[in-house]
Amino acid sequence: MRPFTLLFSIWVLSCNGSPGNNLPTYDSTKQEKQDTVVAQAPQAQKDTTKLGGLWFLQPVLTSDTATGKIPRLELNLETKRFTGNTGCNNMNGSFDFTDSTLQFNQRIVTTKMACIGYNERAFLKNLLRTNSYKLQNGILILLFNQTEISRWTRKVAPKPVINKT
Repeated sequence: MRPFTLLFSIWVLSCNGSPGNNLPTYDSTKQEKQDTVVAQAPQAQKDTTKLGGLWFLQPVLTSDTATGKIPRLELNLETKRFTGNTGCNNMNGSFDFTDSTLQFNQRIVTTKMACIGYNERAFLKNLLRTNSYKLQNGILILLFNQTEISRWTRKVAPKPVINKT
């Protein structure tokens, strides 16, 4: 009986996390700690003045986080490929960019999970409408012509608060 109790205890402890909370809690600007001590040159903080890297959507509406996930976008400037999450499904594809233009290729591949209450089609449509961007105080702003579509940050933003009266 004791081996079963021990195994059950290990299993319970390994399920560390609260159910229903899929929000990432990490900050992409912080560096990972290394297990081994190796003499290295100090590494700089991730640059928030460059397009490449991991970005998280700054939610504006409660529907932006209806699934409990914050959409994320990781841009690889060398390969001109991106990966991420729509807030529901994982996605990947390619893009082209210059110092001020950004266009996502129409062939975005996504997983096919159903997420009730989330309009993934609108999210992807806005992503595909993007034709330029600007970086302002560490915020990536995706634009259609001069109209702002969305804002992205290196840190996970809190959910929007809606005043209920």
